[in-house]
Amino acid sequence: MKAAIMVEQRKPLVVDEVQMPADLLHGQVLVKIHYTGICGSQVNEMRGLKGPDKFLPHLLGHEGGGVVQACGPGVKAVKAGDRVVLHWRKGEGIQSDTPRYQWKGNRLNAGWVTTFNEMAIVSENRVTPVPADLNLKSAVLYGCALTTGFGIVQNEARMKTGESIVVYGSGGVGLSVILAASLVSAHPIVAVDLQEVKLKKALEYGATHVIDASKEDARKRLESLFPTGADVVVETIGANPIKELAYDLTSATGRTVLVGVTKAGDRMALDTTPLHFGKKLVPSYGGSSNPSYEIPRLIRLQRSGRFSLDGMISHEFSLDEINDAIDLMVKGTALRCVINMER
Repeated sequence: MKAAIMVEQRKPLVVDEVQMPADLLHGQVLVKIHYTGICGSQVNEMRGLKGPDKFLPHLLGHEGGGVVQACGPGVKAVKAGDRVVLHWRKGEGIQSDTPRYQWKGNRLNAGWVTTFNEMAIVSENRVTPVPADLNLKSAVLYGCALTTGFGIVQNEARMKTGESIVVYGSGGVGLSVILAASLVSAHPIVAVDLQEVKLKKALEYGATHVIDASKEDARKRLESLFPTGADVVVETIGANPIKELAYDLTSATGRTVLVGVTKAGDRMALDTTPLHFGKKLVPSYGGSSNPSYEIPRLIRLQRSGRFSLDGMISHEFSLDEINDAIDLMVKGTALRCVINMER
């Protein structure tokens, strides 16, 4: 099979042929990948923002849509022929051993799920079956962005009807937070970004106000909107100055949710006194979601007409073009990029 391999941090991925093991182990599932998304977290890993990588070379990708080809011993959640969403958050089922791929005669590392490859051996608890007619291109959004965004609102911020929210960053996760907040009738919902195209999309997904931080002072505008602070402020960018600002703009009994991952070793400065009197600082980890439960629930909600995913995927590339997709993500002009394995 062909796959995109991270050989060295801060270097382009290498697209090459990879050899698969002959047999599936207990709890493993073989999936033909049709589409994979590119998450900002994976981009940060490639850029070395999370620190030195001890497992190079290895495969990447943690959100995808595909079809099960075969199952190893013990697998009960899926069967051959099932359409599935692949996700990095742990769901129900077996956590298997990681697969033993080979590249150029040597072991090629991989985790419990990878999706930058035409075929993937994944752990049973990293796949969730979906309806047979679900579009596998949009399925990638359920693998990370949507479950994270909805989980932030429901599990981590625990938003109530009528509470206010500010969302810094209107990429895939930020838009999903805005969408989820609109479905619990949050008000107002304020999106902050540097890209006009993303802010226009934020309005489509439920934002009541948008702030283009490239054209106006976001702090001043937000302080005028929320003289005593917003109930919830979500930061998805991964920049410490924005994290500090998000905390400052949160009300005395509100919640600041930190989603974006900053460079390893970087520190931020906060006045922690308010934390003793009701203010909450919440580090997000994938929205604390359980994909096995939340993906079917969100699909039912989408199919009922409560929300649409139209336009959230802004660009499509082939696997050979994956480095172009990554470059576009780094520039910050894309909403969500996907790789079409059959392109």
